[in-house]
Amino acid sequence: MEEENIEGINGNDDEVQDKKSKKAAKHDGGVADLERVTDYAEEKEISSADITNAINIFGDKRNKEAAEKLAKERELQKIHVKKEDIELIVNEILISRQQAEKVLREHRDVVSALEALIN
Repeated sequence: MEEENIEGINGNDDEVQDKKSKKAAKHDGGVADLERVTDYAEEKEISSADITNAINIFGDKRNKEAAEKLAKERELQKIHVKKEDIELIVNEILISRQQAEKVLREHRDVVSALEALIN
């Protein structure tokens, strides 16, 4: 009887070891997938010349946009607006004088400026 118990226990040990090896195999597959993903990212390098070029492109774009904005503001300054129109917009919409003047210069007419501010 003791021999049967020993065999039964040994049989259970083999089953436990088989289960553990199956679990380990399942987990090892995930590790291999993770290593493939990280290996791909590690192979790619960025050169300092590429970074410098990208910075220069962004800087040029920013400078161009600033120049366009300044040119637009200069054009808007050439447009004459009445003080009464500015006062009307400030009192009706409750915005600052600078905002009212800017909108009025952009739309060149009190009615369209008010409509733009309302919508």
